[in-house]
Amino acid sequence: MTGDVFDPEQLSRCISCGFCLPACPTYAMTGDEASSPRGRITLMRALQDGTLPPDDGTLAEQSSFCLGCRACEPVCPAGVEYGSLLEQWRVHQWRGWRRPLVARALMLLVEQRWLLRLSGLVRRAARGRAVTPRQAGPAPAAAPAPVAAPGSAAPGGPGAQLMLGCVERGLFPAVSRGAHALAPELSVPTAQGCCGALHAHNGDLAGGERLAERLGEDLPGTIVTTSGGCAAHLASVLGRDRVRELSTWLADRPAGAELRVGGRRARVALQDSCHLRNGLGVFAQPRALLSQVADYVELPSAATCCGAAGTYSLLRPKESRRILDAKLDEIEAAGVDLVVAVNPGCLRQLRTGLRRRRSAVRAVHLAELLTRVEAP
Repeated sequence: MTGDVFDPEQLSRCISCGFCLPACPTYAMTGDEASSPRGRITLMRALQDGTLPPDDGTLAEQSSFCLGCRACEPVCPAGVEYGSLLEQWRVHQWRGWRRPLVARALMLLVEQRWLLRLSGLVRRAARGRAVTPRQAGPAPAAAPAPVAAPGSAAPGGPGAQLMLGCVERGLFPAVSRGAHALAPELSVPTAQGCCGALHAHNGDLAGGERLAERLGEDLPGTIVTTSGGCAAHLASVLGRDRVRELSTWLADRPAGAELRVGGRRARVALQDSCHLRNGLGVFAQPRALLSQVADYVELPSAATCCGAAGTYSLLRPKESRRILDAKLDEIEAAGVDLVVAVNPGCLRQLRTGLRRRRSAVRAVHLAELLTRVEAP
């Protein structure tokens, strides 16, 4: 009997009702019960009570096959914290040499704070101290006018800080520059490290918590992030009162401008960040911002995973691409000019897929889009 892999209370919540089945992308892909949240929890229980040996092949396959998108959580009447159970499962399943080599390499890479800082400097990610609206001068027409940020600390206390992200500052530096242009009251310390989400999702919960706590020390006060996945992880460690995703930080600000394409108001769609929507319940705010500046088109599958899922697109490229291809079909059929992401992994996934198809649709981050708007 293994007995110590999972939190018994969390594992006991599942009542095997099946409400999770229609929400699960891998179950929709295969129709296999073992590839559903309910089926995986059955496997978890078998591991916990010793019915299945720890080296069982089905355990290894299903712990890897799961996207970890947590789409099952909002529809679960019993309140099963599936994302937490999956993380516990991977701690056991991927310990030591069993962790995929790609994941190990990436985890090692993002722990090199000097390298993250260097990549941000070379790629010109955002940097600088906070400025007040008066110091900033008149807001440019290309961005919503900055106002006093909700949740800002009182004078003399720790202010709000923009989190640069470990991958985003190197791959997508325009995102942090856009975020800082939209919210110049945010400080941007350049020496900050990784939030630990990558570790937590790849079998190193302790490492993920350690990195999140250190980032919390590096960025005192409110942490504003442009990554939905990072927001969910940081909130789970530091508390939701410490963390704000960019769209929630900007939600009360009037845009006062619009995005135009070819002389007309642009048509835009949104791809939700799974962890932001399913973990933190944030989905209305980015839609509201987009609706102010463009004609918003809701994709039927906007709330379902695009197949990026952190390292999933690298560890399971075949399955990831299958999920993405269906998403791209939908995006192109919608007749939109732009599809917007609120997470760097989703942005990379969508851009790669659209470029591969030579599609006319472009993928952008919310921060990039909001800095492109023109005066009406």
